Amino acid sequence: MSANPKPRSPDEPLRRLRPDPSDVQVYLIGGGIASLAAAVFLIRDGDIPGCNITILEELDTIGGALDGSGSAEAGYVLRGGRMLESKYLCTFDLFSSIPTLDDSRTVTQETFAWNETMKTSSKSRLVRDGKRQTAPLFGLSEADIVVIERLAIEPERLLADTSIADQFEPAFFKTDFWFMWCTTFAFQPWHSAVEFKRYLVRFAHMVEGFERLQGIMRTVYNQYDSMIRPLTKWLETRGVKVGLNTRVTDLGLSDAGGDMRVTSIAYDHAGTSGEIAVGRDDLVILTLGSMTEASGLGDMNTPPPLHGKSDGGAWSLWENLAAGRPEFGHPGAFSDHVDESKWISFTITLRDPAFLRFVGDLSGNAPGEGGLITFPDSGWLASIVIPHQPHFIGQPEGVSVVWGYGLAVDHLGDFVSKPMSACTGAEIMTEILGHLRIGAEASTILQTSTCIPCMMPFITSQFLRREAGDRPQIIPKGSRNLALVGQFCELPDDVVFTVEYSIRSAQTAVYALLGLKLAPPPVYQGKFDPRVLYRAFRALHDVRS
Repeated sequence: MSANPKPRSPDEPLRRLRPDPSDVQVYLIGGGIASLAAAVFLIRDGDIPGCNITILEELDTIGGALDGSGSAEAGYVLRGGRMLESKYLCTFDLFSSIPTLDDSRTVTQETFAWNETMKTSSKSRLVRDGKRQTAPLFGLSEADIVVIERLAIEPERLLADTSIADQFEPAFFKTDFWFMWCTTFAFQPWHSAVEFKRYLVRFAHMVEGFERLQGIMRTVYNQYDSMIRPLTKWLETRGVKVGLNTRVTDLGLSDAGGDMRVTSIAYDHAGTSGEIAVGRDDLVILTLGSMTEASGLGDMNTPPPLHGKSDGGAWSLWENLAAGRPEFGHPGAFSDHVDESKWISFTITLRDPAFLRFVGDLSGNAPGEGGLITFPDSGWLASIVIPHQPHFIGQPEGVSVVWGYGLAVDHLGDFVSKPMSACTGAEIMTEILGHLRIGAEASTILQTSTCIPCMMPFITSQFLRREAGDRPQIIPKGSRNLALVGQFCELPDDVVFTVEYSIRSAQTAVYALLGLKLAPPPVYQGKFDPRVLYRAFRALHDVRS
């Protein structure tokens, strides 16, 4: 974890060329973690007054994918849950400046202290036929290991737009290594070999202990309560303005002498169109695309609907910007393949202790200790997580929350003869209860639970096969006042589908736009540590201490 970057001295030449920070208005489009992080860096490191920053968000709440909502009565909802680990240097740099809700310490301090107390060490990473497998072997062949080693060193340009399936023999996708890897990170065989390679390299230090999920960190509560709420409070006290239910539809751009500038922001708010004039010294930071766009919720009696990119504004905005401008990338590479990027998550609110008691006895882990439990024989390739309780601030005594997801949502279930995409919350729970082999108590558990499924059509769109240029640079060519952040811009070395990627993009964008002599902490490079490589080599060969 790095110390806070030291701001540049006011008498440095580039600093003197910048306008007075109090004269700069900044517009952040999108209310996810990338925009919230950018707002912090603008204030903390760029001296921009909070009252000069406006966040525009199309939904009625901010936080993006780091969400958490609902109630004990109606049922809680978590679309997803992002894992953390100690090498997320940008994330912990950001939250080293953010106090917890009770102001007792920083969020970073709280998170590290919590994970000293609640260390992840799964005793049931895989469950087959109702029986746990403690520390399952990877089961890789020598040929599989050779491919993994080749991918780790092969230049990305040689992999081009190939898939993971293009690199391995079919037997690889039946190994327990694949079942654990793909469900931890949500990979599919048709996803990008480049992204798979990046993950292998980025998390080389976690290969040892991966069968127990060692090194994975969690927040005290869900990430909305533990991260977004403290972050929002910090920004609100500094006067940052938030425009909810505001969909940005286009940016006015001007080109003069090779300089590209945003001159206006077109938006719709509550059915009324409007436009914001962007001054010459003003800045715009756009979260590009959205992996949670057009999410659809079901309930105990209704399957979740499958929406498309026209049901939100993020993809159409990117398409408008990219039309005739290759410097903005190619959104269709990510938004036009829903069958390859969708899956369903589900949140279960329990009002009877039987389920947690049964899973605790089966898994050998108390809630919060074990992490992801995957059913590799499941037609849906389903997994569940039992977090520490309470998982929501204000969650009543006697109420528990479980989260899960399925990767193969168009396949038939094993206990419910329907595709997961066609299943109600009650049917999804029935499938999970079946894989756990819960018999006599299943009826009571169903009657006292609420399962809310969520279909996310673009949730792994950032993993889709891509070519050079499909993802634009954070500062597009010629841009003077516009930066692009989030999961669909290009950052070398780091990996998408992480909180770290969004925060790193925000930190990079702010420092570049403001001309600061600062840089985000470098991406941890365990691949250059012989000890990391040796331990990973032993683990891949199933040599355990």
